[in-house]
Amino acid sequence: MIGVAEIRVELTARVRALEPDAVPLPEVVSLWDDFDAIERQAAAAKTLLARRLEESRTWQRAGHRSAAEFIAKRSGSSVGAARTQLELSRKVEERPTIEKRLRDGRLSAAQAALVVEGTSVNPDAEAHLLEQAERGSLKELRDEVLRARAAADADREATHRRIHAARRLRTWTDAEGAWNLAARGTVADGARIEAALAPLLDTQFHLARTEDRREERQAYAFDALVTLAKSGADAGGNRPNLRHLALLRVDVDVLRRGEVACDDEMCEITGIGPVPASTARDLLGESILKLVITKGVDVLNVTHLGRGPTAAQKIALLWSSPTCTVEGCAHAAREIDHREPFAQNPRTRLENLDRLCGHHHDLKTYDGWALVEGAGKRPMVPPDDPRHPKNRPKRDTGRRSQPSSTGSSEAGARYRSGSM
Repeated sequence: MIGVAEIRVELTARVRALEPDAVPLPEVVSLWDDFDAIERQAAAAKTLLARRLEESRTWQRAGHRSAAEFIAKRSGSSVGAARTQLELSRKVEERPTIEKRLRDGRLSAAQAALVVEGTSVNPDAEAHLLEQAERGSLKELRDEVLRARAAADADREATHRRIHAARRLRTWTDAEGAWNLAARGTVADGARIEAALAPLLDTQFHLARTEDRREERQAYAFDALVTLAKSGADAGGNRPNLRHLALLRVDVDVLRRGEVACDDEMCEITGIGPVPASTARDLLGESILKLVITKGVDVLNVTHLGRGPTAAQKIALLWSSPTCTVEGCAHAAREIDHREPFAQNPRTRLENLDRLCGHHHDLKTYDGWALVEGAGKRPMVPPDDPRHPKNRPKRDTGRRSQPSSTGSSEAGARYRSGSM
């Protein structure tokens, strides 16, 4: 392609001449965005060319086992990443909308691969997945892809059995001498493991804070796994005390019928993924789970005079906000935050509560940031942003109106909760 070599030479020269500390701070974000756009479109071009590269058979003449191995060697990536690029290259030409967004730089290669994965089994989900890719994080997009695939699965029970039959756990020591672990299994078994780790992870988190240490969540998770292994050995393999909450979200008709019959029915473990209806029934005896089903008691308008939410309100919040409420944040929510300070409005109502991760709670508490008005996932903005609630025009509503019995479309579902 004419001109690409010249662009490469020019870009190489500019990167070599780049002095990061000399870039004025007001300009650094814009410059970073420019390089990010270049990276996205270069990745798009590599993805589109990968299929053609495979057809050239150059990799075979160079003595490689596969085109993926050839690409991995030349790009310095893993063979697995190269296989993903090749698969996306083969499939994306059949999906013009996805290909156009990839070419325009509106989708990263990772996002495009996930959208293609979801639409390959559920073509009707394309518009929704593209919207999620634009406004959410990669983790949230991955969760939506799981839901799209589950919705199109004609036999979830068979899929569940197949995943269980192929379950595996592998350990190895890498070239640096570090021990590694990888596991794959059903969502239900994963929920049990995560529920066992959750209280231990929280303990590690708070211990680090008391010692003035700040590390990645993955580091605390590893320490929690070691603690779990030690406690199991010390107790002779007895089951640990599981006190953390996992949420099973299931439509009552699914529970009664014993199967998911249509795309818009739900049966999943919050934060982990969809499960078959039979698995939901099996899990109802687990003390680590709470059950939330539709057509039960309306908790939208429950008012609690204490500072903290009631158990029913916590469960309703888990239903509507499985992760941090801030748009684009897929981190676990550690705080239940009052939109209006409790001192000003000494009532705890769902309409005044949001679930936030530790980082976003700190931004709100110490730096004055706030969620924009609305419900569900939405941006959090600094105090000088015009969308900040304190900068919005005051509305003269007169007497405070009472919420309707049905509530909003997001929070107005009806719930029944209980310890199983």
